[in-house]
Amino acid sequence: MSLVRLQDVSVRFDNTRILREAYFRLEAGDRVGLIGKNGSGKTTMLQLILDRITPESGTVTVEPGTRIGYFSQFSELNGESTITEVLDGLFSEIKAVEAELASIDTAIAGDPAGEELDRLIERQSGLFEDMDRLDGWDYPRRIDKVLTTLGFSGAHRVCAIDELSGGWRNRAALAKILLEDPDVLLLDEPTNFLDVAGVEWLESWFRDFKGAAVIVSHDRKFLDAVVTRIIEVENFHLHEYPGNFGEYIVQKQFRLKSLEQQFVHESELLAFEAEGIADRREAAKAASRGLGNQLAKIKKSRTPRPVDQIVTEIYGGLHVKDVLCRVEGLGKSYGDKALFKDLGFEIRRGNRMVVLGSNGSGKSTLLKVLTGEEEADAGVVAWAKGPGFVSYNRMLEELDDADTVSHAVNALPDSLAFSATKKSVNRFLAMFQFSEADLKQKIGNLSGGQKARVAMAQCLLSGASVLLLDEPTNHLDLSSTQVMERALMHFPGAVVVVSHDRFFSEKIATRYLVFGADAALPGEVEVRAA
Repeated sequence: MSLVRLQDVSVRFDNTRILREAYFRLEAGDRVGLIGKNGSGKTTMLQLILDRITPESGTVTVEPGTRIGYFSQFSELNGESTITEVLDGLFSEIKAVEAELASIDTAIAGDPAGEELDRLIERQSGLFEDMDRLDGWDYPRRIDKVLTTLGFSGAHRVCAIDELSGGWRNRAALAKILLEDPDVLLLDEPTNFLDVAGVEWLESWFRDFKGAAVIVSHDRKFLDAVVTRIIEVENFHLHEYPGNFGEYIVQKQFRLKSLEQQFVHESELLAFEAEGIADRREAAKAASRGLGNQLAKIKKSRTPRPVDQIVTEIYGGLHVKDVLCRVEGLGKSYGDKALFKDLGFEIRRGNRMVVLGSNGSGKSTLLKVLTGEEEADAGVVAWAKGPGFVSYNRMLEELDDADTVSHAVNALPDSLAFSATKKSVNRFLAMFQFSEADLKQKIGNLSGGQKARVAMAQCLLSGASVLLLDEPTNHLDLSSTQVMERALMHFPGAVVVVSHDRFFSEKIATRYLVFGADAALPGEVEVRAA
């Protein structure tokens, strides 16, 4: 049975086309991974299903009575209630049954007469069946399990939702939706604020989920584990690929190969046509210009500059020392909680160090201590003289809304844009999906994902010897993440990155820094090879 249907749907915002003639069906039990570049229309798809926007043409139909749960990466949960109270309120029907069962127990204890006792026992039996149907016998344990897995400490559980940070509100909203157990789940980047253990728990939760789901995510391992088909939003259309993310990659390669053959034939036909009209002086001029543009576009699409070559061109002039940073005896605590102690390691040229650990274990704090944003309680961080480090998160925070993309990327004091050719820099930025028109845009007019791309491009072109990145994949689309991975693999300096994205971590890591590897030794951090 189709729970959701999009029939010939087109969407336009002002003069910007988002979707054209889109068709989509969501059947019971479907797990759809929705992927595409930032701004391609993924969130628009979810908003259409929620009836929050109206299509320019076509129809969106949701089966009557379908319960839809929606998780947004920008939490819509607020209020003065605590998350515990909000989740407790989801089980009002179960509580009503519990209250009636308690009253029946009290009545039976009063030794009622035969007919009344029979009526009470019959009613009690019916309520027991209701509790079984509602899975209501252990709902407090289910609440506790969700909150514990999502990292809620005792303090966070009794704090008003309005007092929680954005990240904790997101987790609270996710906890609420998962416990509501809707017919259809719409999840927009559900893993962004989870640690690895939280993501793995969410994967296992899906194994028991009976409903359908549409999931927007850049987490490739999560998509591999959860979805049954991929829908890619590309060039205003929806392209469907059966299977998980790994199967999508294989099928997409075949599709691109087929398209490449079409381009070959189209290129030959257009070249032949150009020759045929070359002598038609005045009448042919305008047509030839248009034809030339078409040929140029096809040539560009058929012969892209190899990504690795573009990256190595940019970094050709960057000279990096062998030992870039020494950390000795480093310690940091908050109150009685030791995050790390007596920590020592070196950051050397070619290191790509991934920092792992549960939420709250101290990963982000370590990066802040390395940059000097926070002071250590003990120990020394000694950076080598020279270009030093750059922090992706600080870059992102300090973006000037009044600045243009081009100026923001090129104007850093030691930017590689000054030593590399303009052509190389433009190719590098084109890899990050910045068109010439994008480069003239004001930062303030960009989406969160576009700003993340600007900050990442700034870091990669900064000329620094060490890149410090805290959850860099959170706001990047898949293609931008893949470009970043290639750039980091060829980066001649060192990288220290905190990430919950397992696919990304396994792809780039040469070393791991693991918080809480030995649960019996709080504050211990293990350094290990990848």
